[in-house]
Order: sequence, then structure tokens, then C-alpha cells
Amino acid sequence: MMHEVERVGDEIIIIRLKGELDHHSTTDIRNEIVPLIKNGSIKVLVWNLKDLNFMDSSGIGLILGRMRELAPIEGQTIIVNPSPTMKKIFQFAGLSPYIYNESEIEIMSKLGGIVYGQ
Repeated sequence: MMHEVERVGDEIIIIRLKGELDHHSTTDIRNEIVPLIKNGSIKVLVWNLKDLNFMDSSGIGLILGRMRELAPIEGQTIIVNPSPTMKKIFQFAGLSPYIYNESEIEIMSKLGGIVYGQ
């Protein structure tokens, strides 16, 4: 599992997931992202799943857990580029409102951020 975490400005983090997301990789990603959320400045997490081939239930837990951490500050979760199978899984998990059909660049232009890694 490869992933890339990019901070854009003061309030946005883009998480680009690649390969397979399982329990072991979710722990690494959680340990990287949680401190950034806990310090209070992050308001938006953009999960780009374009290069993700597989995700088990721990991946959904990773996203849901970060949503809970953002809730007190009314933070925003955005999921882009899920595969058709992942899209169905997210729908069953109640995450449909967080799936956007735009590209990462389109989302960032709406949020007013400049993306460097794309």
C-alpha cells in the first residue's frame, strides 16, 4: 500500500490512496493524519481513491473515524474517484453524500486550494 498525504494551505489535506488498503496500512495512515486533525487547523479531508484497487472494512472505518474527528469543528469529508464497487460499498455505509463526481483538481478549485501533487 502506498499513500500520499499532501497539506494544501492551512485547512485542507489530500490523501491519495494507491494499491490495497487493509488493516495494516490504515494504521499507518491514521497515525499520520490524526495529529494534523487534532492540532485543530484541518477543516477538509479529500480522499482521492483513483489508484486504489482494494479496500476492506478497515478502510471505511478509517474514513468514518476521521469524519467523527472533524465533526466538532464542522469539518468536511470529500471522497473522489471511487471505483464502481467502492462506490456501492460507500453507499451501503451511508457515505453517498460525501462522494463527489468531480476530479481532485475541480474540487480544489472550488475549495480555493492549489494542488501540487497532481
